[in-house]
Amino acid sequence: MNPTHATALPHAATLRRSVHLFRAFLVEQTNPDHFYGELAQDTVSQIRQWTPLEGCSVLDIGGGPGYFADAFASAGARYAGIEPDAGELTARGIVGGDSLRGSGLALPIASGSVDVTMSSNVLEHVPDPEAMADEMVRVTRPGGLVYISWTPWLSPWGGHETSPWHYLGGRRAADRYEKRHGRRPKNDYGRSLYPCSVGRMTRWAKRQVDAGAVEGLVMLPRYHPQWAQWVVRVPGVREVVSWNAVIACHRVEQTVPSSRDRS
Repeated sequence: MNPTHATALPHAATLRRSVHLFRAFLVEQTNPDHFYGELAQDTVSQIRQWTPLEGCSVLDIGGGPGYFADAFASAGARYAGIEPDAGELTARGIVGGDSLRGSGLALPIASGSVDVTMSSNVLEHVPDPEAMADEMVRVTRPGGLVYISWTPWLSPWGGHETSPWHYLGGRRAADRYEKRHGRRPKNDYGRSLYPCSVGRMTRWAKRQVDAGAVEGLVMLPRYHPQWAQWVVRVPGVREVVSWNAVIACHRVEQTVPSSRDRS
């Protein structure tokens, strides 16, 4: 057990906080600095309920242009980001020295070397989410925290900019977007966006627990108030109502079960 668990800070998962995040989400396209800045700060607060961040090394998979780097640095953490998309790395200008280009499916990081490994809204953008989650557990030190957040496919924003038409099929929604805008969506089904359900990742997480690779498993809807977090435990309902799901757990063993061992 990580000896720092007991000193973690509380996180206020209130209705007011949920409304605040939703209002920020409404200006994601027009004012990304505001939205992603607010999201990064909230993520730091959420992670701190499971582990202190002062002096910790944090690896962010899909770190993007640096919003999370700023938030974690303000919390006293030593941050590094892995981002496969060169456009995302330079979205705010010059790439920071704390980020590098790489794939979440094959992290260029030594096993058991990071205190906190996290990803925010990345899992739905890789074709093999279990493999990426395996990699995140692999690089986390025993006792360290793994934090994974993603948008389930059947949630209202599952199709991203093609929503809500993704409910009629991902490819159909992407084709409709192209006809309307004259270009393929950034989150193009089958190329840069894939269906990733809460049930699928729940099964992955339980396999990790059963194998003794992680402990202290927590699953919750990321943006919901405390009293509504039960929705993530209801099959079917959780796929639509969770909006965004979180898995948090602490690493135990050096050996990580492979995603190829799925049952």
